[in-house]
Amino acid sequence: MAILNRRNVFIFLIPLLLFSILSACSARRERSLFNAPSDIVTDTIKQVYVVNDQGISDAFYKIKINDQLAVRNVQNPEFGATGSTGLASSAIGSSAGAASGSINSVLSYPVDLDGQVNLPAIGKVAVVGLSRREAATKIQDLYAKQLLRNPIIELSVVNLKVTLLGEFGRQGNFLLEKENTTLIDIIGEAGGITKTADPKTLKIIRGDRSNPELIYVNLNDINSLASKKLILQNHDIIVLQPTKNAATTEKLQSFNNILQPLLVVVNLAILIFTVTK
Repeated sequence: MAILNRRNVFIFLIPLLLFSILSACSARRERSLFNAPSDIVTDTIKQVYVVNDQGISDAFYKIKINDQLAVRNVQNPEFGATGSTGLASSAIGSSAGAASGSINSVLSYPVDLDGQVNLPAIGKVAVVGLSRREAATKIQDLYAKQLLRNPIIELSVVNLKVTLLGEFGRQGNFLLEKENTTLIDIIGEAGGITKTADPKTLKIIRGDRSNPELIYVNLNDINSLASKKLILQNHDIIVLQPTKNAATTEKLQSFNNILQPLLVVVNLAILIFTVTK
């Protein structure tokens, strides 16, 4: 049996400790998603920094083929409630009480390949290329002419979403239910950021996935909020990393979970050797 003593144990443990310290330096990068060579700017970014800038998108989303439109009639101006008069009012109003944030919970109508949406009572309406507000006004005028008295039409595109990943109160997909939804709107809807989040590391991945625009945001600086780049676009991916200390602590904890059983075995071997010597 090999001779074991405390000096040999320390010689054995020192390389493991050095390895853990060195590997901890890259702990945050290992935990983060969708890494890019330009991510190094997060340590020095002042406000907003854009890589592969593709310009400012249209302020108002234009309806496209295959979009899903939720259309409801707010029939009573006094109470803002959906009325119950007529087939169209009933059919459109059936989505009024649906919960927001979930595509499946909203009664919606698809935009067909011909660029039209087929709605109750008034039939097909051409909507491709219109903003949500323009489409709502057009549909409202058609219902006013054909069926309803003083209708108030609200329209939303329920398949527009962004994805939040990382150090947010809640992760997942969030619907863009209104025009000009900002980054702060969505962060608020997600319950803010976690205690271990690094506010300087927020990154938005936008556009063509093979050649995306990368938008880095320092949430510590209030002047960042002035950037028009923070108006969210369909299919944006928003990633927020933990602080280096949080990532390192988690990595060391994982290493400690492996090291502790090993130390127990080594100490037991030393005890056996000492007793039998």
